[in-house]
Amino acid sequence: MADLADINPAPFISVIIPCYNEEKFLPSLLEDILRQDYPKSLTEVMIIDGGSKDRSREIISGFSEKYPYIHLLDNSKRYVPFALNEGIRKSKGEVIIRLDAHARYPENYFSCLVHYLYELKADNVGGVWNTLPGNNSLSAQAIASAVSSPFGVGNAHYRFEVKHARIVDTVPYGCYRKEVFDKIGYFDEDLLRNQDDEFNARLIKNGGVIYLVPDVKIDYYARSSVKSLMKMFCQYGLFKPLVARKLGKAVTLRQFIPPLFVLFISLFLFAGIFIRIIFYTWLAGISLYLIADLLFSAKIAGESGKWKLFFFLPWIFFLVHCSYGYGFLAGIWKFFITGSKKYKPSSTR
Repeated sequence: MADLADINPAPFISVIIPCYNEEKFLPSLLEDILRQDYPKSLTEVMIIDGGSKDRSREIISGFSEKYPYIHLLDNSKRYVPFALNEGIRKSKGEVIIRLDAHARYPENYFSCLVHYLYELKADNVGGVWNTLPGNNSLSAQAIASAVSSPFGVGNAHYRFEVKHARIVDTVPYGCYRKEVFDKIGYFDEDLLRNQDDEFNARLIKNGGVIYLVPDVKIDYYARSSVKSLMKMFCQYGLFKPLVARKLGKAVTLRQFIPPLFVLFISLFLFAGIFIRIIFYTWLAGISLYLIADLLFSAKIAGESGKWKLFFFLPWIFFLVHCSYGYGFLAGIWKFFITGSKKYKPSSTR
């Protein structure tokens, strides 16, 4: 296990949390922060709120009155990269730890991350997601299962169990050396989504090293409705081409599979109306996809012992793939063909 005593002296840490309408998750998040075994005298927590319309600010203010190291900051521009950069600019720590309100963290979360950051001589470290349903409905349980399946989201290592610390291209949230931001700049504010992907790719491009560590576990709450899930994956897909344009290359090859799938099912179906061989090709491709979809759905439902999930999972997998693929194609149109640089999603999450 990680031992903070190995680091002498222990660094001052700045914890940065973007927030917008998170009253459902903030109480448990703040309780997790209070339980951390990292010295409170070496911690500052900055929650950067984008003008929440619910009780978020009231909840944060109540905690900050009792615990002076917890601070409420304003994000007049509302979106996540602005919140992150505001927090970094005002931070005093040698280490920057980003948190998300939609997650639960173990009491040794800060100390483990700091330990591994120094032990591995890394520039960024992060932990493994344990994806939980947003509520108790069958659809929410199916969503959580789909977004933690390789068939649903590809080979993003942090979504699955790993046995040993390993170098990766990205981690959830992240624990960074402050000097990294002085060296390569802050999060790109054009990227209202996927800003982590671009920053981590830029970090690696400049010689940085990112580690995923299995000792660090994060309970992440997936989206609770199909509509919010589709919107999220559509926006993830939308900003991927802009990330690629800024970096001058694609971040990963797996990101091209959903847009190619969407092009296949739409263009081949249209062409198949006129050309029989193309229709049969489309039919064969769709059949192979459906077989894979049903097999993965049955496997997940069987392993969970909840066979009712089988009636939700095939549709959720399909909608995740199509939402991401459609968003990616829309991003190509917007950021490559029309030359736009920015796009404001309808939600900050």
